[in-house]
Amino acid sequence: VQLQASGGGLVQAGGSLRLSCRASGGVFAIMGWFRQAPGKEREFVAGINLNGSMIAYADFVKGRSTISRDNDKNTMFLLLNGLKPKDTAVYYCAARSSEMFPVWNANDYDYWGQGTLVTVSS
Repeated sequence: VQLQASGGGLVQAGGSLRLSCRASGGVFAIMGWFRQAPGKEREFVAGINLNGSMIAYADFVKGRSTISRDNDKNTMFLLLNGLKPKDTAVYYCAARSSEMFPVWNANDYDYWGQGTLVTVSS
């Protein structure tokens, strides 16, 4: 199993980025995004089930982010709008076979990608 995250970069405050996570070696009931800023713990950003019928967002991205999946390509996306300097972090994608909710607990995920760095300048 491999999760390949991409799409990070340097963007000015107010800008947008679209992160991608391509999965290989399996189809996962739940996929999610987490982030970790320097000196801080990893935190949940968003999660989605296989058919997209159940989606959850952390409060700090709710209303300015969209998580989605393309199951034909086994790829998950996270569109981040209205980016703020405090959104600067390494963003990780994660996946698990169990469809149980909640999706915010990092310990419930079986597989992790390598992370993609998002830097938001003021």
